[in-house]
Amino acid sequence: MEKLLKKYFRPKLPHIWCPGCGNGIVTACVARAIDKLQLDQDQTAIISGIGCSSRASGYLNFDTLHTAHGRAIPFATGVKLTKPDHNVIVLTGDGDASAIGGNHFIHAARRNINLTVVVYNNNIYGMTGGQYSPLTPHMGMATTAPYGNVDRPFDLYELAKGAGATFIARATTYHATLLTDLIAKAISHKGFALVEAITACPISFGRQNKMGGPAKMMRWQQEHAVMVEAMAKMNETQLEGKFPIGVLYQGEGPEYVTEYQKVIQRAMGSGK
Repeated sequence: MEKLLKKYFRPKLPHIWCPGCGNGIVTACVARAIDKLQLDQDQTAIISGIGCSSRASGYLNFDTLHTAHGRAIPFATGVKLTKPDHNVIVLTGDGDASAIGGNHFIHAARRNINLTVVVYNNNIYGMTGGQYSPLTPHMGMATTAPYGNVDRPFDLYELAKGAGATFIARATTYHATLLTDLIAKAISHKGFALVEAITACPISFGRQNKMGGPAKMMRWQQEHAVMVEAMAKMNETQLEGKFPIGVLYQGEGPEYVTEYQKVIQRAMGSGK
């Protein structure tokens, strides 16, 4: 880990995340995935929006952009269009990606832009006071839902797949080795790749929902996450309360930047 810290992290530690927050684990998994693939740091850009998770870009020693709330994906699209040879990774939170950034999320998936989007899903707006997000569970407690959240949450897998993403995966901070492998696969995939990282927010979500401390929240991840291959063999009773992890979907489709380059070449060749 010391080698990773020296190579991939800026000298800004300690971080600002609360004790027990899983964001550090997810960020370390991103660094490990990059190291596993031996990506050129000068050919890798990391883009984030606003929120607890989005502070990660400031700690990572790459070309980085800490952008406006919900706008990480359009900024990343601009980087990818101007630097097609770069690996472009988006670090975003559940609210940043699926609320104010939801429109950008679905259209980037629809276009199949060659981006890797890692969503730190802690089910809450942690930085701004514990408000419920589009991924807060039904009847989950939040400062803006003190008697329970009546909204039905998005399933990011279904949302991304329906919009046209060609790689979708999910893991938890408890399954850190798996999460690293999935991020590496997502980076290697040509097209819009989503990795949903289930992470714990003990302060803003855990306390309000009486889930116990960080260790208990990670135990909850262990007990409720099941490899997608294993879930296919389970009955309805066994599946109750469980969610799949692993590669949830992988397909192919025209990649936006490649197709856009073809349009430019046609336009230049037309003489108009």
